[in-house]
Amino acid sequence: MDPVRYRILGTTQVLRPDGRPVPVGGARLRALLTVLALRAGRTVPVGLLVDEVWGDEPPADATGALQALIGRLRRALGADAILSAEGGYRLAAVPDDIDLNRFERLVGEGTRALADGDPAKAAGVLDDALALWHGPALADLPDHTAEAARQETRRLDALRTRHAAALALGHAEQSLPELTALCDTHPLDEPLQALRLRALRDAGRTAEALAAYEDVRRLLADRLGSDPGPELRTLHGELLRPMEAGRGTAARPGSTAGASGAGARAARGPYAARPLGTAGTAGAAHGESHGDRFQSSLGGSVTAPHSEAHGDGSPSRPGGHTTAPPAQSHPNGSPAAPAHPTADPLGTPAAAPPAGNLRARLTSFVGREPDIEAIRGDLTAARLVTLLGPGGAGKTRLSQEAAERVRDSAPDGVWLAELAPVDDPEAVPEAVLTALGARETVLYGAGAEAMRAGTDRHDDPVDRLAEHCVKRRMVLILDNCEHVIEAAARLVEALLERCPELTVLATSREPLGVPGELLRPVEPLPEPFALRLLADRGAAARPGFRVEADEGTAAACAEICRRLDGLPLAIELAAARLRMLTPRQIADRLDDRFRLLTSGSRTVLPRQQTLRAVVDWSWELLDESEREVLRLLSVFAGGCDLAAAEAVCGPAALETLGSLVDKSLVVAAAPGDGEMRYRLLETVAEYAAERLDETGRRAEAERAHLTYYRELARTTEPVLRGADQLAAIRRLERESENIRAALHNAVAVRDEQEALCLVLSMGWYWQMRDLRIVARNWSREVHHLGPDPFVEPARPAEPLWERCTASPPPWTGPVLDEARRGVHLIHLACMDTELDAWQTPEAQTKLRVIAETYEPGLPQACHSPGSLWFFAVMLTGDMDRLRTIVDAAVDTCRSVPGYEWDLAANLHMRANLLANRTDWAGDAIRDADESLEIYQRLGDLWGTAEAYSARAEAHERRGAYLRAAADYEAGVEHADRLGARAQVGVLSARLGSALIEAGQGERGEALLRTVIEQDGGASEHAMPFARLILAGWLSLTGRVPEAREQVRLLREQFKIAHFVVFDAFILGSESWLDALDGRYQESLETIRKALERAEDPLAAAIAPQMQSAYLTTAAFALARVEGGCRADDAARCLGAADAMQPHRHVPSCQEREVHERAVERTRAVLGDAAYEAAYAEGGGLSPREAAALV
Repeated sequence: MDPVRYRILGTTQVLRPDGRPVPVGGARLRALLTVLALRAGRTVPVGLLVDEVWGDEPPADATGALQALIGRLRRALGADAILSAEGGYRLAAVPDDIDLNRFERLVGEGTRALADGDPAKAAGVLDDALALWHGPALADLPDHTAEAARQETRRLDALRTRHAAALALGHAEQSLPELTALCDTHPLDEPLQALRLRALRDAGRTAEALAAYEDVRRLLADRLGSDPGPELRTLHGELLRPMEAGRGTAARPGSTAGASGAGARAARGPYAARPLGTAGTAGAAHGESHGDRFQSSLGGSVTAPHSEAHGDGSPSRPGGHTTAPPAQSHPNGSPAAPAHPTADPLGTPAAAPPAGNLRARLTSFVGREPDIEAIRGDLTAARLVTLLGPGGAGKTRLSQEAAERVRDSAPDGVWLAELAPVDDPEAVPEAVLTALGARETVLYGAGAEAMRAGTDRHDDPVDRLAEHCVKRRMVLILDNCEHVIEAAARLVEALLERCPELTVLATSREPLGVPGELLRPVEPLPEPFALRLLADRGAAARPGFRVEADEGTAAACAEICRRLDGLPLAIELAAARLRMLTPRQIADRLDDRFRLLTSGSRTVLPRQQTLRAVVDWSWELLDESEREVLRLLSVFAGGCDLAAAEAVCGPAALETLGSLVDKSLVVAAAPGDGEMRYRLLETVAEYAAERLDETGRRAEAERAHLTYYRELARTTEPVLRGADQLAAIRRLERESENIRAALHNAVAVRDEQEALCLVLSMGWYWQMRDLRIVARNWSREVHHLGPDPFVEPARPAEPLWERCTASPPPWTGPVLDEARRGVHLIHLACMDTELDAWQTPEAQTKLRVIAETYEPGLPQACHSPGSLWFFAVMLTGDMDRLRTIVDAAVDTCRSVPGYEWDLAANLHMRANLLANRTDWAGDAIRDADESLEIYQRLGDLWGTAEAYSARAEAHERRGAYLRAAADYEAGVEHADRLGARAQVGVLSARLGSALIEAGQGERGEALLRTVIEQDGGASEHAMPFARLILAGWLSLTGRVPEAREQVRLLREQFKIAHFVVFDAFILGSESWLDALDGRYQESLETIRKALERAEDPLAAAIAPQMQSAYLTTAAFALARVEGGCRADDAARCLGAADAMQPHRHVPSCQEREVHERAVERTRAVLGDAAYEAAYAEGGGLSPREAAALV
C-alpha cells in the first residue's frame, strides 16, 4: 500500500497521498490505531495497548483479542503498516505522517519565527499547524481525557502565539473576534486576556481595553480571591498613560510593534510571564493578611498599621492604598521585609510571593501526574503522608511538586526542611527551625519581659517549633528522614499533636511509624515516562538527542530504562553519559553500572552524584543481619517467596525481610495468588552481589538456591498431571527465572545429577507450554555433562517402575542410566523444527540405537520422557513397529496400578495413530472416549483438550465434520482455560479446516486467518497447517493469486518446509495452483517431486492418502497439457489413484473437487469407452508405475 498519513487531531482517519480516506471501521480498531499513532515509530507494549483500547474492561483473552485487532488493521492498511516487535507492535510511520507530530513541529517553527522577529512567517506556519485540527483530539481513544487535555492546551498555546503574530503584523481588528471568543471560553487565562487587551489598544479602543481589564480584575477576585498578575497589571499601567507608552492608536500595518511585547512573550510560551516559583520568606499567619503584622526574615513579629480591607477578608483593591511602615532592622543590622509587597506607580499592589521556602526547580518534571494527584488526595485525608521509595526514586522532587499543588489550602505556606545534611539526630528540631526561619519566634505583642520569659521557656526547640506552627495552616516537607528516622518520628508526632492545622509530607526509605501515618510508595517510572525523562535529560546533555531517532536507539534507550529499574536518578546519570557515549554503548556497559554512572550534578549532595553513593547511603543504615540477608537475596532471579528466602537466607529472613521492605531495599508485592513475593531492583541486586562476593560465600549461597529450586521443580512435576495442573503451571512460570538460574549454576559447576534432575522435572512443563527451544537448549547443555547413553552397541534398558525424579539425586545404576537417556530423548523431541539434522549418517545411527534400547511395554516407555523413543522409531522409518509400541504401552498401563494418567496419554496417542491409518484395525473414537473420561476424572485440562482433539480427528476421517468441529471447539475451550496458546492455535486451525469441510467456509476461513495473523510462538505450529488449508480453500473459491501468496509465505516462514513430509504437502499445493493457472507443464514437474516425497515411509505413515491425491492432481494437468494429447495417461493416473486410496478414507472437499474436474476433462477428451479402458489399466499399476506416467 502507498504511504499514508494519519489524523488523530479529531476522529481518527487514514488518508492516501491523494487525500482519499482509507476505511478503518469499528471503534476498537480506531482506538488501536490512535494508540499506535501517538507513539508512531516506537514499539508499544502489548499491555499498554490492551489498557488503552479496552480500559478497565479487557476481554478474557486480551492478547488474542489484540492480535485479532492487529490483523484487521493490517488488512485495512497493508501488512507492512503494523510491525511486530519484541513485546509489542509498532506503526511503521515517520513522525510527519502523524498530524499531531506535524502540528508540534509547525508550532515550534512558528514560535521560533516570531521570537526571531518574523511575524509574517510565524503567522503562515501557525495557520498551517492549526488547520490540521478537525475536531477534539484523540476522539476515538476510550479514556483520552488527560492526553486530549494536554493536546488542547498545546492548541491553545498555538492560538495565543498566532494572535501575538497578528498583533505584531498590525492585524488587531482581524484578531479581536476570535480573541474575544477564546477569552469567553477561557476567562481565567491571563496571557489570553492580555492579548485581547493589547488588540483593543492597538485597534484604538483604549477605553474598551480599560473596561475589559476591570472585568478581568473583578472576575479573578470573585472566582479566585486574587488580583491580576504582573503582565496584566503592567498592561493596565500602559493603558492609563498612553502618551508615555507611545500607544493608543492602532499599530501601522506591517509594523513590528508588539513583537517584543506580546509576541516575544508568546514565543517564549504561554506561561512565560508567570513566575515559576520564588524563594519566599516567612509569610503572615493565617488571618493576618491585612497588615496587622508581618514576619521578619528571622521570624520576629512587628506591628504594622491596618490596611483597608473588604468584609470578605480579601486584600484591599486599588484605590484603598496603605502606607507601609519603615523597614525594621534585625539585631544583625539587616533590613526586615516590608509590610507589603512593592506597589507599582499606579498603586496596584504587586502579587505577593507565596509563603514558604520552596525554590524554583531547574529541570522539567516528567511522568508523575498520577502520583501527584494521589498525594493531593492523601494530604486531604491524612495529616502525615510519607513518600516511601528506594534511593534515586525521585521522592524529593515529587514531594515538592505535590506540595506546590496544595498551596491554596496552605495559606501560611509550604516549607521544606532538608534532613540529609543532619548527622546528629538531636539536631533535627533545630534544622527544621532554621528551615522555617523561626529560630527567634515569640508570641505576638509580647513586651520585653515576656520576651525574656519566652526565651527562658523555649530552650526546647520542639516547643519553639510547636509555638511557631500552632496557629498556622501550613505544609511541612521533611525530606530524607531515613538516617534520623527515630528523631524525625518523635518530632512529627509532637508537632501533629500540638499543631492542629499542620500537615507533614515526609520522604524516607522507611516509614516513620507515627500513628495516623499514610504511606505512599514511590514506584519507579513506567517505561514510557522513563523514556521521556531520558529524552529530556539526554537532549540537555547532547542537543538534538532523540530516543526515537532510529530503531536501534529506541531499543537501547528502552533497555537502559528497564535495566535501571525506571529510577529517575539513575536515568539522569545515564543521560549525562550521552555526552560521550551512544545509548547502545551505555546499555552494553550497564553490567558495570557503578563505574559507568558517576557524572551527577556537582551542586547536589555527594550521595546523589553517583549511583554507588546512592546505594552506599542505604547500605550504611543497615545492621549486620540486614546486610547478610540482602547479600544472600542477590542470588535470586526474578524475586522469591518467603519459603525460598528462608531456605537460602536462614530463619532470620522473616523478620529481616520486613525491615528491608520498610527501608525500600526489597520490593514486596502480591502477584495475585495471595502469596507475597520479594525482589531486589536490578541496581540493588548488583550492589548486593558485589557485597556477597566480598564475603567469599557465593558458592554456598548458590548451592542453597540450586537445592531449593531443584526440589521445587521435582515436587511440582507430578502435580502437572491432574486437578491442580493450573496452579502448578503458574508456580513454575513464576519461578522460571530462578529455575533458569539454578540450571545455569548446575551447568557452570558441572553438577550433572542436579542438572539432570532439573531438566527431567521441567521437561513436561516445557512441552505443555510449547517452550521447545528452552527444552532443546537446556537438554543439550546437560547431556554434554555426562556420557552418551545411546552409543553402539545398544544396551537394553532395564525396567523402571518409578520415574527417575520420584527421589532426589544422587542416583546410581539403572536410575542414573535412565535419567541420562531421558535428557537425550527430550532433546530429540524438541528437534522437530530441525528434522533434517536427523538425516545425517551419525544421527541415523543414534536413532537406531535408541530404537534398539527400549522394548515395547517397558514401564518407563509408557510415560515421558521414555515414551519419546516412539519418535526415534518413526524417524528410522520402521512404521510397522509403531502399532506394536503403542498397543504394548496401553497394555502395560492397564496392568500397573498408578499408571492411570499414562493410560489416558497412550490411549489418545493411539487414537491419533488409528485415525490417520485407517488401514489398521481398531476404533479411534473408542480410545479417544476412554482417554477423555480418564482425563476429565483426573481434572487434567491439557489432556482433556488433547483427547477432544483426538476424537475430533477421528470424526473428520469418517466425514462427521460437525461432530469434529464440536470436539475441536471443546478442546480450544479447555486449552484456553489453561493458557496453552500453542495448543489453542493448533486446535483452532483444525477447527477452521473442519468448518470448511462442513460447508461453513466463511467462518472457517475467518478462523484460519486469525490463526495465521497471530504473532510469536503461539502460531508457530498452527501456522503451516492453517496456511495450507487456507490456500486450498482460496483455490476452490477462485482466489488463486492469494492462494499462491499463502503458499509462498508458508515456504518462506516455515522453518522445516524443506523436510520430506512437509515439502511433499507444499509441492502438492504448488502443483495444483500451477494447473489452475494453466501452467500445466510446470504443474507436472512439481507433482513429480511431490510423488517422490510421498514415497518416503514417514510421509506414507503421516498421510497415506498423499500418493492418491497427487496422482489425481497429475491427471488434472495431463488432461489439459498439449491440447489433451496425454489424456489417456490422465485416465490411467485416475485409475491408479482410486486403487491406491486408503480403505475408508473420506476425501476432503479439495480432493473431491480436483477429482471431479480431472474426471470431467479426461472423459470429455477421450470419450467414455477410451476413458474406461485407460482407467482400468491404471487400476493395475503399482505406485512407481503410476508415478512414471507423470
